[in-house]
Amino acid sequence: MPSSPTLPMPSETALQHSRAVQKVIQSEINAADSWISFAHYMELALYAPGLGYYSGGATKFGSAGDFVTAPEISALFGRTLARQVMQLLTQVDNADILEFGAGSGKLALDLLLELERLACLPKQYFILEVSAELRQRQRALFENKVPHLVPLLSWLEQLPTQFNGVILANEVLDAMPVHLVAWHDDQLFERGITWKNDQFEWQTRPLHNQVLLKVASKLTAQIHESNDPANLYLSEISLATRSFMHSVADILQHGAILLIDYGFGSSEYYHPQRNQGTLMCHYRHHSHDDPLYLPGLQDITSHVDFSAVTEAAENSGLALLGYTTQAHFLINCGITEILAQTPAEDVGNYFPLANQVQKLANPSEMGELFKVIAFGRNIYGPLVGFTSGDKSRLL
Repeated sequence: MPSSPTLPMPSETALQHSRAVQKVIQSEINAADSWISFAHYMELALYAPGLGYYSGGATKFGSAGDFVTAPEISALFGRTLARQVMQLLTQVDNADILEFGAGSGKLALDLLLELERLACLPKQYFILEVSAELRQRQRALFENKVPHLVPLLSWLEQLPTQFNGVILANEVLDAMPVHLVAWHDDQLFERGITWKNDQFEWQTRPLHNQVLLKVASKLTAQIHESNDPANLYLSEISLATRSFMHSVADILQHGAILLIDYGFGSSEYYHPQRNQGTLMCHYRHHSHDDPLYLPGLQDITSHVDFSAVTEAAENSGLALLGYTTQAHFLINCGITEILAQTPAEDVGNYFPLANQVQKLANPSEMGELFKVIAFGRNIYGPLVGFTSGDKSRLL
């Protein structure tokens, strides 16, 4: 197992857990001609039942975990998002909300409390969560904080056959498995994982996956336009994200999908300066670029190609309703007005909230890198979250 002297050392219990994940991945490699795609490795490291990073029991979110998401930073995030959700719910009869990967449950809590204040609660709030341990944490949060809202909640293990209302996914797409593709000398290769010398190692092979080959070939001209074909260009392609968009489009009868994540349109994503891709790992609030380190104990992420997301959505019959930065979205939805409900003279309460808004909306923090994109079926009129700062030209 690779070691990193700059990262905190895990406990012996955590190391044993990682070794168990390692054995699962080893067995998959042995059963697959000594090589698996990075997408398969990432899927096992994050989602292997009972063992993967998102399936195991370690704390992931907040100061005690590995990273902090917007809902963990401030309740203002969920309260502000509620203004957009309310506008959408009012266009759909008997509307529900479906959240993917609800994490600690903080977004669901803040969102429902604000919708309750606005007298616009959904008929039901569904959470699709792969981790049994996280489902328990989410339920406990609601039982402890707002037991009267627990009857609204239902946990799912798979998509419903049809859905009407609002579908939410905050920082979900970035953790979907990605293939690593290399463009070099007018040829296409896939970088995968093998087991050698008692550790995982990278190994690159000619690209044979036909679905992946089709997608990568379409990107070749764009990549070569500003990058010498003789120079190796490595980047990610997420077939999982495309499949996800097709799946949610299939079930959505009337309503909208709101996706919040960090990423770019394809022209920025496959920029010459990004010739080593966007892969990033998060462990105990340290970021690094070695996904082979401590499988099962760290998050593995990739930035989102929002052009690919849009193409998949539109090919599935959904309409693009808006695309902008998180900063513009939150300001459009009234985060400064919600902040102003706390008097500036109340220094003890106002300043912490103002600092939270800074983290959520400042371009040098989450405001510019994080994007919000919306797709819908039978939804009309401009959405409040996208009234200014339109970035759809970058898709």
